[in-house]
Amino acid sequence: MAVATVLLFLVLAGVTFQSVSNAVERRRFPHPGRLVDIGGHQLHLYCVGKGTPVVILESPAGGVSTSWAWVQDDLRSITRVCSYDRSGLGWSEAGDDQFDASRVPDDLHALLEEARENGPFVLAGQEIGAAFARLYAIRYPRDVTALVLIDDPAEASVVVPVRAAQAWPWFARIGWLRVTRSLGRHTHGLPPKASGEAQAFLNRPDHLTRSAAEIATLGTIAAIENDADIDSAIGVTRVSAGHPSAPVVLASEDQARAVARALHAAVERARKQAGR
Repeated sequence: MAVATVLLFLVLAGVTFQSVSNAVERRRFPHPGRLVDIGGHQLHLYCVGKGTPVVILESPAGGVSTSWAWVQDDLRSITRVCSYDRSGLGWSEAGDDQFDASRVPDDLHALLEEARENGPFVLAGQEIGAAFARLYAIRYPRDVTALVLIDDPAEASVVVPVRAAQAWPWFARIGWLRVTRSLGRHTHGLPPKASGEAQAFLNRPDHLTRSAAEIATLGTIAAIENDADIDSAIGVTRVSAGHPSAPVVLASEDQARAVARALHAAVERARKQAGR
């Protein structure tokens, strides 16, 4: 009986700690970009720099726009570069419908149109984001001039912790993830502000619930992609950042620079092809 009482107290204390921390972080970390209505709900888009082609960044499972901090900072001097949060992740609203992986490219297309970001784009994606980027290029080939695929699950061995991911929201609700920093530690190495923002979402039950849903559908996304090929006119570059498992955060400045170099090269090739 005494053990059960202690456990109940710890759980209640954890829930309270989690609730208070969430409220504080919502005020501490307002969205850095803009919220764009795509019809029924809003997605968060954060763009910096000027120039064309515009680089669009597609995050890995559980990732948020702020996780691209090193890459965006590196590229902003040569062109416009945008990161965003998929529906239900980060600062983006989830909408009323249940998660459907096949709709992610359509959501991104609607976001870019509503935000008046003009293509064709250099589209980069990491891990599950690479799968979404390929699917976007298949559906909207005229919008994409180049793909940069980082830790592409179609080419690399990526460990997808489906069962562990399903437990993340529950551990978050009782404050366990926050206390142990089980997921938050993956953000170490990012610039301080970006690290704090990413950690906040990796401790949020709503964010982690959608992350788990994405991870569970990786096989479905791969099956959808197999139905069509990428247009041969779209240049494809593959980069390995050495991430074997989720959650994936591009926190290492050295790894981010390697990704930025690949994107820089893709931008220059696109400019030559366009005669600029």
